[in-house]
Amino acid sequence: MLDSFKELSPVMQAFIATLFTWGITALGASIVFFFKKVNKTVMDALLGFAAGVMVAASFFSLISPALEMAEELEMTTWLVISLGFLSGGILLFISDKVYDYLEKVRKKETDSKAKRCFMLISSITIHNIPEGMAVGVAFGSLAYALSGSTLAAALALALGIGLQNFPEGSAVSLPLRREGYSRKKAFFFGQLSGVVEPIAAVIGALLVLKIQVILPFLLAFAAGAMIYVVVEELIPESQTNKKKDLMAIFTIIGFMVMMILDVALG
Repeated sequence: MLDSFKELSPVMQAFIATLFTWGITALGASIVFFFKKVNKTVMDALLGFAAGVMVAASFFSLISPALEMAEELEMTTWLVISLGFLSGGILLFISDKVYDYLEKVRKKETDSKAKRCFMLISSITIHNIPEGMAVGVAFGSLAYALSGSTLAAALALALGIGLQNFPEGSAVSLPLRREGYSRKKAFFFGQLSGVVEPIAAVIGALLVLKIQVILPFLLAFAAGAMIYVVVEELIPESQTNKKKDLMAIFTIIGFMVMMILDVALG
């Protein structure tokens, strides 16, 4: 199966990989069928592991190949990578502000269940766009055979994003269930928030393939987006657990797994 996957175009690889991340979102949303709430320790361990994977992926899969290609294209390496990295973080910062605004409006609009539902889904969906693009850029960069850009690294990046999508799916479906939606409807809207990732991934991969000169910027952009997610969401949330030292170990394990996949198997 892996050999068949290798033969696919980078765009199709990115699409399939983000179908996986969408599937994990749906899996998280399916919690609504079984539980009223999710075990916090399990969820925090999952977030800590995903944080480690994404930190390692940001360097091994994104920054390192971006530096290499920027040098090959005779760009001002430090400037291009810095601008790309900062832009990725700023986009996520803006999406978080939009999320905060929608949350405030949602809480005020107590008379419209449909409006609250729309705002909850929209906030998570906006957040997922740069994550999907990051996967697309990682797979698109494989076409240029950069030393730091490997299939194993791109797959691990998709795995990390998929893992952190699990709580996002449940973060939509469980509140909707509490607001009176049926389990089926709550699940449907929960998984719907992940639909945007395959679309964004295809766009990211196509951009990389069609306009090679922007690849270093896009790789750094994706890295900045990933680090923002890790620092602003994953690690702080995992560290709210009473066993915060154990959660830190899961972050280290996540980093180690990603490093092994990239260095040993890439």
